Amino acid sequence: MNADRNVISSILWAPIQALQLLTGTKSFLDNPFIGSQRLNRRGLHVARVRFADAMGRWRRRRLARRVRADWREAFDRDGFVAIRDVVPPQDFAALREAILGYEGPAREMRQGDAITRRMAIDPAMLAAIPALRQLLARPDIVALLHYVAGFRTTPLHYVQTIVSHVDGNEPDPQETIHADSFHSSLKSWLFLNDVAADEGPFTYVRGSHRFTPERLAWEHQRSLADPKAIDRLSARGSPRVSADDLKAMDLPEPEGLAVPANTLVVADTVGFHARGLAARPGERVEIWSYSRRNPFLPWLGGDLLSLPGIAERRIGWVWALRDRFEARIGQPWKPVGKRRAVGSLDEAG
Repeated sequence: MNADRNVISSILWAPIQALQLLTGTKSFLDNPFIGSQRLNRRGLHVARVRFADAMGRWRRRRLARRVRADWREAFDRDGFVAIRDVVPPQDFAALREAILGYEGPAREMRQGDAITRRMAIDPAMLAAIPALRQLLARPDIVALLHYVAGFRTTPLHYVQTIVSHVDGNEPDPQETIHADSFHSSLKSWLFLNDVAADEGPFTYVRGSHRFTPERLAWEHQRSLADPKAIDRLSARGSPRVSADDLKAMDLPEPEGLAVPANTLVVADTVGFHARGLAARPGERVEIWSYSRRNPFLPWLGGDLLSLPGIAERRIGWVWALRDRFEARIGQPWKPVGKRRAVGSLDEAG
């Protein structure tokens, strides 16, 4: 009986899983088409990569004119741009004090020996810190975020704290060089405190956002692996890479960005990146932003969830939805009550 049910379930799910090929779905484990070694030998994975890359470059060309030339050139060359003193220095101290002093609902997640705390930048925080609202609406920053994301969408914005070397034996998986997916996506960090080279800096392989022939050959080769025989995160579409992999792709070594406070880093996380190693316990606090959309869409906007009044409420809705259906879809972000960005921690399970 169970076998019959499994067969029926597979038949019913097959059309949906086939349609997922036209979305950003990336897991080799959870989708039999994406994870099919037979189809990938015939080029399925590489075809998705090439098509997503072509669409992303086409959309960026249409967004380019609004972006500062020096920022755009740095991003196109390296896959990220680092902007020091992005907030006028005379205004930064007050903004930082307001953010660090704000208390609001927080969530925490533990990965290995690191705990990540996030506070949604929601209507309450924006009302309490008008300078933060003004910063996130600055036309030059918005244009850059749109360009890197490849869409006119509003990212999800958080105040994020990374606490390193919490008691634990497992390493932090974010410290392994990896790509987030097979297609472009945006992440950005506005660091509220200095980040030294040995304090878990953002680390990136310059130029790894480009799909060169060497990168495409590597993508093809990794698509042929048995997803049940490789590490879980790679099998779910966030591939980990070794030094030998980077050498085979003719890429440089990863570079940790030691930066002062008030530096904004905006990156395409299809490029290889990681959180650098931290030599000692510490906290890294930042405004963290994220955007990932279906890479095959031809239009630039059309995202109803980016409308004012909706965009700043999305995080709360997503958290509530995952709380409601935790047994089915999982919820790694555990509520810890009201918190500030720095201070006492509740270890998330």
